Amino acid sequence: MHDPSGLTITPGDPRDAAVGALLRQSHDLMRALFPPEDNFFLDTDALCTPDIRFFVAKRGDETLGTGALALRDGYGEVKSMFVAEAARGQGVAEALLARIEAEARANGLPLLRLETGDQLGSALRLYARHGFVRRGPFGDYPDAASSIFMEKSLG
Repeated sequence: MHDPSGLTITPGDPRDAAVGALLRQSHDLMRALFPPEDNFFLDTDALCTPDIRFFVAKRGDETLGTGALALRDGYGEVKSMFVAEAARGQGVAEALLARIEAEARANGLPLLRLETGDQLGSALRLYARHGFVRRGPFGDYPDAASSIFMEKSLG
């Protein structure tokens, strides 16, 4: 996807150096905010499996953000959403989320689900603005004290 601001959202490789740097920033932030048992991010190898659709936001040669869709039985899960600090507030997260939703629809998935942290106010506001509502734990997630679970119907 491309927009007039020069932002593109395309399938990407989690092993790319610039992408890896962003993923490390994301993981470092999660480790700083949440106890180890409440961190559910996917490592690089897990992001390279056939059930993951991984996307990168770029403007020119600059990597600004990442996001992924995990294909699950009956739903898609939003994973690895992260935007570089310097690019926040510029619509990057919205564009990534729109691309993930489009991919879920293209795969015939009826809904999207996600787990995020209770300390991530901007993420919670983003998801709520885009129609996600709170729900209980799903899949293999424990009912972690710092986790917020959300879903959005694509019907």
